[in-house]
Amino acid sequence: MKKLALLFAGITLFATTATSCNDDENTTPEVPLVGTWQPLAEVRTEVDVNGDGVSDQITYTTCQQQARWIFKENSSGSRTVYTEGTGTPATCTQTSNRTFSYVYDKGLKTIEMKYQGTVVSEKGKITRLEADALNLMIEDTTDPTVYKTVTYSFKRIPQ
Repeated sequence: MKKLALLFAGITLFATTATSCNDDENTTPEVPLVGTWQPLAEVRTEVDVNGDGVSDQITYTTCQQQARWIFKENSSGSRTVYTEGTGTPATCTQTSNRTFSYVYDKGLKTIEMKYQGTVVSEKGKITRLEADALNLMIEDTTDPTVYKTVTYSFKRIPQ
């Protein structure tokens, strides 16, 4: 009888240990949005009220990939844009440098960016945030008959 009680206690202990959750094992480290990001591509999607839609993937040129989106700790940032200039050989020209403030909700993965000097605000979602990769989807709701998004794909630039 004593052996049976010990066997039952051992099985119970094993079952409890095997099925218990350890919070340390189930938590993944939080990856910060803060950093410098290089755009690689974008996907533009439009869907009308009938559900008809189209998506276009645009892979950025070498010049376009010189652009940088910088998200700082103090909820401010900047966005530079480069395009190919004229001439032979073609040179890359900075065409825009905009500063913005942003609000990022880590739980909902929503983001709103407000550009300085304008009333322009972009709202969207972070659909992927990893140590070296970011997908940022910006929604355009200005036309109620067409749902538009632009999803940017980035890689983190080490500092």
